[in-house]
Amino acid sequence: MAYKIVSSQCTNCSACEAECPNVAISEKNGTFVIDPAKCTECIGHYDSAQCVAVCPVDDTCVLDKSYPRYQAPTKGYGYNPGYPRRSARWRSRPTVPNVRR
Repeated sequence: MAYKIVSSQCTNCSACEAECPNVAISEKNGTFVIDPAKCTECIGHYDSAQCVAVCPVDDTCVLDKSYPRYQAPTKGYGYNPGYPRRSARWRSRPTVPNVRR
């Protein structure tokens, strides 16, 4: 299920827009909306939905039961077992300046 924003409770503070890792939240007609095609409930990014966590008004970001629950890919396109991409091994590699000879 994707999340949706209850427009009557939204204060237009824009806190949720910056926190969404999928860029699923945008402003339309003076209120914020969540694109259900892009919303993954922050699965694969965070332990809980960030729009719910940062919203100053309780019960403004709620599950939209008209959409099926998001399923993270287990193989094929979009599957990345090494998530997050920048692992500790990647950060420990020495940097080499790019010098032309």
